[in-house]
Order: sequence, then structure tokens, then C-alpha cells
Amino acid sequence: MELKRVVVTGLGALTPIGNDVPSLWNALTKGVSGAGPITHFDASKFRTRIAAELKGFDPLNFFDKKEMRLLDGYTMYGLVSVDEAMRDAGFTDTNVDRDRFGVIWGSGMGGVTSLQDEIMEYAVNGRVPRFSPYWVPKVIIDICAGQIAIRQGLRGPNYCTAAACASSAAAISDAFNLIRLGKADAMLAGGSECAVMESGIGGFANMRALSTRNDDPQTASRPFDRDRDGFVLGEGAGVIVLEELEHALARGAKIYAEVTGTGLSADAYHITASHPEGLGVINAMRQAVEESGMSITDVDHINTHGTSTPIGDISEPKAIVGLFGDHAYRMAINSTKSMTGHLLGAAGAVEAIATILAIRNGVVPPTINHFNDDPEIPALDFTFNHAAQRKVEFALSNAFGFGGHNVCLAFRKY
Repeated sequence: MELKRVVVTGLGALTPIGNDVPSLWNALTKGVSGAGPITHFDASKFRTRIAAELKGFDPLNFFDKKEMRLLDGYTMYGLVSVDEAMRDAGFTDTNVDRDRFGVIWGSGMGGVTSLQDEIMEYAVNGRVPRFSPYWVPKVIIDICAGQIAIRQGLRGPNYCTAAACASSAAAISDAFNLIRLGKADAMLAGGSECAVMESGIGGFANMRALSTRNDDPQTASRPFDRDRDGFVLGEGAGVIVLEELEHALARGAKIYAEVTGTGLSADAYHITASHPEGLGVINAMRQAVEESGMSITDVDHINTHGTSTPIGDISEPKAIVGLFGDHAYRMAINSTKSMTGHLLGAAGAVEAIATILAIRNGVVPPTINHFNDDPEIPALDFTFNHAAQRKVEFALSNAFGFGGHNVCLAFRKY
């Protein structure tokens, strides 16, 4: 069968450096950090007391109090970002068949805040087990996809993807394939996360995964820097609208970029550490380039997973050199996590948005907070500290997750 072409026609985001896509892009190009002291709870006794929280987000601007009782934060974040993406894509009641419009949503932890709160309430006051009747549908990881479909009236394919920090990138990959195969005309694909709370910070901190640069939070996320000491946990959501090309052209939609290929692989190595030579990453990137019908020398830009962790920030550049050889040194590489922090299951979608906008606008956002080179990391062009004007025709966005999950998304200028 002839596979259909897939394009991006809408974007939505809710992030620590911008509560919509224009604000996010403006902050990315200016090198703004979203990190700061934790305000969601008293973190004074924790090893890590910083995070990249949302700024100025009031759910009451989007939901009434009755609705909020039914929704975990990760679902609220997803619904808000989708509202923006739907407006951006310009859908109406007459220009899309909602029986052929679906949702695939990713999250690493789902409704973990509601899970924690209900258990803590029972532990403190649980003489009688009075669990909320809304607790289960707030917590289950697939519920955001369901809530989005209900809110938007979308009756096409609908499910969630769970691949830890690669979850929303996996959602985009699945949505791409459903449209290519003719099973949908359009898909919302993205992810959300709301894990800046006691057990989230405590768990990641005790794994030694988080930065403890508590006195200087804005420089704490420093991917590829010699003195990096862990990632900064973030929260929020990102979503892209994928649409079959002829369907998009027929309704006169604006087109941001074309999705040309994806790659998925496993490290099969360790539950949290990446493969030291990046073998799984090489496989995922190779698949994405080959499926796109492109050559490795056609890649202009890679938005890396780049978390600011001691091991991961070595293995990914090694993988890039391992696949691209000398061309690795001619590409613009970056890590937007240096600014947004690590949004876990939402990271892949937010970084896909940054990659798409780099193609559209000819600007590669910087990797901020670089102070010292690491001799163990290949000296690639990491776009350190300042955005770069750069013609970007073909780009990759990498996302990896605990368990050894790897996803690479390929986008091309339309």
C-alpha cells in the first residue's frame, strides 16, 4: 500500500518558560531558565530543593472548581495545551471528520500527585477508608487521552503511551504511523507531567538523578558541561497536531513541517543508565533517517535528550559520532532541557515543538549554562549559551527513558 504523507498543523505547550507556544519559543531563543526554588511544597528537608515549575498558571482560568475535583494536574496541563493546539490548527465542526481524529497521549507518571495525596490522607486520617470516588479516574495513566477526546469530541484512535521520559515522543511516533496507514486523518499526540511533589522530588533525588545546586537553580541544568550533577525536574505539557497532507491542504491549513520518519529501540542494558556507547540511540537515529529516505549527511540539527546527567550526557554524543562520523561536527546540536528542565513524559513533545520551530524559523535555541568543557564528551557544536541563526531543512529530536527506551523523531521542512 502507498503510505500517506504526514504534516504538523498545530502546536500547543504549557511549560516552565512559557504558558503557550509563542512564549515558549521566545524564551528558548533568549536562553531563559525556568528553574527556581520549589514552591509547591516545603522542600527544606530535601536534598534537592529546586525545580522548573509552571509560572503564573491558574487552573481556575480554565476549569471550574467542580471540574478540578475530577482532574489531576497532569490532565489539566494536557487539556490546556490541547486547547491551544486545536485553535492553532484551525479546526472547525465542518473541516474535519471527528470519527477519524484521534488522541495518543504519553506520560511517565500519570496522576501521581493525586495518588500521593490520597495515600497520605489515608495514612494520616485513615481510621475509616474514605477514598475519593474520583481517585481512580484521576490517577490512571490513560485518562488524559480520554479526557481530551471527551472535551474535543474526537472519536478516532485513543490510548496512552508509557515509555518513561520517551512517552510523548512514542505517542508522536504512533500517531504518525496511524495516519500513514490511513487509519486516521488527524491526531493529537503529546504528553504531560505533574510530578513536582514530595515523592517525585524525593524519589529522583535519592537516585542521585537530580541536581543539588540549590543555591543557584537557574544554572543547575547544564547539559554537556563538565560540572553537571543531575537534571532539574520540570512540569507541563506539549502536543502537536499531525495531519494527513492532502487533508491539510484541502482545508487550507498552515503547515509547520513534515514528519518523515521515526526510530524506536531498546538499550537492553540497564534499568536507569544509558548504554555507554549509545548502541540503542544509534539504532533509533538510523531508523528515523532511513525511514525518511534521507542520508545521514542531510541532518542539519539534533535536539538531544541531553538531561545534564553525568552518564547520559556522554553516551548520547558518542552515539551521534558513532552514527554520523565527521558529519557529527557539522550539525547544530542542542539541549533545550537546559532551559525547560526535564518534563519527564512530556519532554519528547516539548522538544519536538522546539525542533519544528527551529526548522520553521531558521534558529537553533541554545544549550545554556555551559561553563567548562568535558574532555570525555566529543567537541560537537552544542550551540552553547547563545541561539544560532541556522538553515535547518532536516532535523532529529531524541527522547530516552528509564528502562532503556529510545525514540527518535525526524522532521523536514515542508
